[in-house]
Amino acid sequence: MSVARGQLQTLRVVSERLRQNPLGDPHDRALNVYLPPGYASGDARYPVVYLLAGFTGSGPSLLNWNAWQENLPDKLDRLIGLGAMPPAIAVFPDCFTRLGGSQYVNSRAMGPYEDYLCDELVPLVESRFRTLGAPGRAIAGKSSGGFGALHLCLQRPGFFAAAACHSGDCAFELSEESHFGQAALALQLRGGMAAFWKQLQDGYTPTGRDIDLMQVLANSAAYSPPSPELGGPDPEPWGFTLPFDPETGLTRPEVFAHWRNFDPLHVAAACPEGLRRLSILYIDVGRSDEYLLQFGARLLCRELDRLGIAYRFEEFEGGHRNTSFRYDVSLPAIAAALSGVH
Repeated sequence: MSVARGQLQTLRVVSERLRQNPLGDPHDRALNVYLPPGYASGDARYPVVYLLAGFTGSGPSLLNWNAWQENLPDKLDRLIGLGAMPPAIAVFPDCFTRLGGSQYVNSRAMGPYEDYLCDELVPLVESRFRTLGAPGRAIAGKSSGGFGALHLCLQRPGFFAAAACHSGDCAFELSEESHFGQAALALQLRGGMAAFWKQLQDGYTPTGRDIDLMQVLANSAAYSPPSPELGGPDPEPWGFTLPFDPETGLTRPEVFAHWRNFDPLHVAAACPEGLRRLSILYIDVGRSDEYLLQFGARLLCRELDRLGIAYRFEEFEGGHRNTSFRYDVSLPAIAAALSGVH
């Protein structure tokens, strides 16, 4: 059965927030925006969902063709066209960094990606397209993107009205700390941090087991950039502090404490208002998630219960990868919750 197709528009964003960022990543980026079928022929206003990619992904990667899978614009066409979802605008931010991702946070080691998304991209979208504004604004993502959705809601209460977190990073003691020993081993095999950093600066493209190491390094840049609390000498050339001892693989408690300041499980317990104000909070995770995020999600839901915050939680059969089919559940729920806002 054929369905009407939406339109994809690409805006150019020359970001002042990302200009001269520490990693030297581009500050001139494309922003892809999906407009639902019928947008061009009327004057209706629509809810907007900002869709955040996971680690090593970016906004453009969510548009890619994949064998036997829909990309997100195709999925939106189908859901809207079949009446499973109210029409909505979707935005695909590019917050990629040369480390593989930004975690959508402000970091002195990478750049102010929270501010870039919220203070530059959102106003641009709302000035160019017919949106419902803040009451109709949602954010969703998977893995690091799911973490980003929770992080931005927690940091900016009321900025987003709905959120979906698919297999998002949570309970760092389970999902992150267990990888430190393997990261230390990978660095030793690469000749140490200084040698590996030089390889990256010289253009080396990480592959294989280096991808897991890159995630630890990217998270270090996000969660433990140099700060007075960490003490020690001036920052190394890479501009962040590792949360483990490279010689032994053991956790550095004073550094990991900074990581925990970003953990949604701990942030929600201390500052829950951002989640309390959402009209809908959707969380899901695979029962066999390789990063143990099913346990983090369960712990987060337990904390939300304690706080009296409403949410919808589902576990599904599967692991961490090839889970874009879960947007068939979250996107209709978000759009339905926001489409009645005026």
